[in-house]
Amino acid sequence: MQLYIKQKVFSLKDRFTVFDENETPRYYVEGKFFSIGKKLTVTDEYGQEAAYIEQKVLTFKPRFFVYVNGEQVAEIVKEITFFKPRYTIEGLGWEVRGDFMNHNYEIMGLNSEPIAAIYKKWLSWGDTYCITCEDDRNDVMVLAVVLAIDCVNAQQAQASSSSSSNNN
Repeated sequence: MQLYIKQKVFSLKDRFTVFDENETPRYYVEGKFFSIGKKLTVTDEYGQEAAYIEQKVLTFKPRFFVYVNGEQVAEIVKEITFFKPRYTIEGLGWEVRGDFMNHNYEIMGLNSEPIAAIYKKWLSWGDTYCITCEDDRNDVMVLAVVLAIDCVNAQQAQASSSSSSNNN
């Protein structure tokens, strides 16, 4: 299944609509505006919560928890490495490989079987992420992983731009 996340360019809080290949809305993602750490709720097209993603604050490594039906099902952790960023997804047995800063990566299963491929369309109004899920049953969890990685990238970009403006 193909999913597309179109992030609104001028939004005071995180709000994304996830479309399928027919441009039918499949999921809605909304973040809390005034909260410590990122908190995102993913709802299906009927308004039912499909997943809840919460950032753990005050940790050495960026860390996000994914909840489905009120139970934690995964923990997404950005590992500290010197050369290339690496993420682990505890609880699912998945690993993520690729170029995260350029939004071109893949999620692999236990035996290196492909779970999903993610890439970013650069020439569109706002950010558009394209996600190809090998199995429709994984689309919510893949979406949670993509959102967590995007949150980490956005926070790092914001931190580096504020530190560079402080140096001027």
